[in-house]
Amino acid sequence: MQKPVLYCCAALALAFGFSASTLAADATHGDAKVGKALVYTCGGCHGVTGYKNAYPNYHVPRIAGQNYDYIVSALTEYKKGERSHPTMRAQGQSLSDEDIRNVAAYLSSLNAGK
Repeated sequence: MQKPVLYCCAALALAFGFSASTLAADATHGDAKVGKALVYTCGGCHGVTGYKNAYPNYHVPRIAGQNYDYIVSALTEYKKGERSHPTMRAQGQSLSDEDIRNVAAYLSSLNAGK
């Protein structure tokens, strides 16, 4: 059964011309191929250029190409309730630790077009 979280980033990555540099599995860093299947909802916020969150009001960051360790840390902190954004907290709480590593492996493998 697939979890209903974080899957739109794959479409986002393609829509914005990001390319996956590698999707190889790494036991310590997760499996990017599995992570690609988990990132289906994140593009709704993280994939819109110039998108601002309504409450609290701030610019939503782009996450494609973000540092692996940062993604793991951020999602883990949301999961534990150490970060306060309610939508991201719900997303983080729906992920296992392995899911988080897999999502981070995929997102960090993308070229953010810098």
